[in-house]
Amino acid sequence: MTVTAVGFDLDETLAVPTRDRATILGDAAETADAPPLSREAYLEAHRRNLTRETRTPIFADLLADHDTDVDPERVATAYREEIADALVPVPEIEPFLTRLRSEYRVGLLTNGPRLAQRDKLATLGWNDMFDTALVTGELDAGKPDPAAFEALLDALGTDPGETAYVGDDVDADIAGAAEAGLVPIQVLYEGGPEPSPRAAVHLPREDLVTRLPEVLDGL
Repeated sequence: MTVTAVGFDLDETLAVPTRDRATILGDAAETADAPPLSREAYLEAHRRNLTRETRTPIFADLLADHDTDVDPERVATAYREEIADALVPVPEIEPFLTRLRSEYRVGLLTNGPRLAQRDKLATLGWNDMFDTALVTGELDAGKPDPAAFEALLDALGTDPGETAYVGDDVDADIAGAAEAGLVPIQVLYEGGPEPSPRAAVHLPREDLVTRLPEVLDGL
């Protein structure tokens, strides 16, 4: 079946932070007068809160393990502001997405609370960059749940076999897309997840703009 649509992950696929995320988390905790917070614990709490409105429940979970009266909403706000300050597009990705939309339906499916992810899109100036942009904080399920990918397919108006999905995370993006019947394309970068055998194609992130059109033509 010919590919007629492409879905994308956001973080680490189309946009990257200029500082590592552990540093960003540490800076946010310091700004909010919170105790030091573990990046690993943050990721676990994030996975438990993919369909939330804000990151406040994430930080409520993290602060519950500490003897502190710091307001989790204060930490969530500080973290959101730190992320917004650090996030930048992958080079040349914006004109690339514009060109891609002339040939394909182009969507976004990103894990995370609604306010956090919508703020990223607004900060990047990407509110109108996609034919559809879905945030799991507005859905009933997050990646890798097939229901999240089914929501993307419904919004794009395409079938799974004619829809590629581009992301970096082995479980949320690649396994999730594969289980939902989409064509998974894994973005690779230094320090990122290992290549997944479930990906139909592996692409270095620095080659995404130049090589993805050829890859899509060949699927």
